[in-house]
Amino acid sequence: MIDKNDIQEDMAVVGSDGEHVGTVDKVEDDQIKLTKNDSPNGQHNFIPCDMVDSIDGDTVTLSLTSEEAMESFEEDSVIPEAGSATGGA
Repeated sequence: MIDKNDIQEDMAVVGSDGEHVGTVDKVEDDQIKLTKNDSPNGQHNFIPCDMVDSIDGDTVTLSLTSEEAMESFEEDSVIPEAGSATGGA
């Protein structure tokens, strides 16, 4: 099993096919947040850490292809940044 603490900022993320998916911005909870500068849709995209197959040097390899990963970005493109409940002050 992969230790999410081994995933570091600026690591390359590739699919199981070796194709580039993105660059790690940081790990939030159990998800890898990718930089939006290196994103096909210009947004921060998230990949669950359990989708990581291996880490080799500065490269994170996923257990799914780059195409499958990018399709998941489109499906999950509407993720709320914050809770919908309003907080009182």
